[in-house]
Amino acid sequence: MKLIQSLLMLLLAACALGAQAKYNGEDRGKPVMPSENNAKMQAECSGCHMAYPAGLLPAASWKKLMAGLDKHFGTDASLSPQDTKEITDYLVKYASNRWTSSAAPLRITEGEWFKNKHDSSEINPSIWKRESVKSPGNCSACHQAAERGDFNEDRIRIPQ
Repeated sequence: MKLIQSLLMLLLAACALGAQAKYNGEDRGKPVMPSENNAKMQAECSGCHMAYPAGLLPAASWKKLMAGLDKHFGTDASLSPQDTKEITDYLVKYASNRWTSSAAPLRITEGEWFKNKHDSSEINPSIWKRESVKSPGNCSACHQAAERGDFNEDRIRIPQ
């Protein structure tokens, strides 16, 4: 009986450690979303794409991204210094705390959490090419409440 209890405890400990697994310095757990929104960030970012929740990237990524708005993925998305500071401060305050390495991806789709949840064994790569989806970065194509940080797997609708 004592041996069975010891084995069960060992198994539980191994499961707990596995749940805390890190991939390239990123905790694969669910991102924590901010408790408040920033109207300026919502307005400025959603003018061109979904206003990604701050909890999807680490602070270093948001700082790097906001410092390069003049070359924002091939577009000049420059803002006034005041707006840049306000939005950067918000994004940094509510940034993901899931990264433990110095990695600072600029694209949410480069993070291990995203890659794990969207790997080709679950999502056929041809889906990203559909006109209704366009790219892996178009979260709201399949996650209708993505801008609110709701990526619940039970509410996914992959468009045709």
